[in-house]
Amino acid sequence: MSLPFLDASLRHPIILPDGNPHTGTVHLNQVIDHPNITIGDYSYYSGFETPPDYAAALAPYLYPGAPERLSIGRFCQIAHGVRIITSSANHAMDGFSTYPFAVFNPELIGSYGSALDNRKDTVIGNDVWLGFESVVMPGVRIGNGAIIAARSVVTHDVPDYAIVGGNPGRVIRHRFDVALVGRLLALSWWDWDIDRIERHVDAITGADIEVLESAA
Repeated sequence: MSLPFLDASLRHPIILPDGNPHTGTVHLNQVIDHPNITIGDYSYYSGFETPPDYAAALAPYLYPGAPERLSIGRFCQIAHGVRIITSSANHAMDGFSTYPFAVFNPELIGSYGSALDNRKDTVIGNDVWLGFESVVMPGVRIGNGAIIAARSVVTHDVPDYAIVGGNPGRVIRHRFDVALVGRLLALSWWDWDIDRIERHVDAITGADIEVLESAA
């Protein structure tokens, strides 16, 4: 019997032909320990460099104890240079100036924080592909199976299995029709136990819904 090839406990999940790990690819929940970030198993980041702090590189404005959270599902694929701009990056916009005077005065910072709409969580579903240097703006929700094209700026929620591109990002097309998306969401293969996933990789990466449903 072959050994499992998916191991959520590995920091570096890709092993090169010479037996060494590909250090540019990491399982994110093995390198990020942040009270405001939740990351599902097998979601990875693959880049051309290894940042000293993956949380700061991926979500640079999300500080521990911030009022918002970042949630990333299972089996997400996050390319080099992706940035997730969370709500704490916002400035107050109701007045004549957006300059954050209160940030420089400890006596004012409390009222400034309460004036911001900083409670919108950012949620990225399962099996989402965030392309090279794409940017996700505050409070966005990206549906399961979505694809975000390289250097896109996502400013609004993204439906399940949609392809988004551009700045501002717009839905270019839907990967599948509504009925098929419903069947895929009902299957939610990303929630299966890993042994079943490994046995049915061909069905998961294929395009025959009946085969995938029979695997379930």
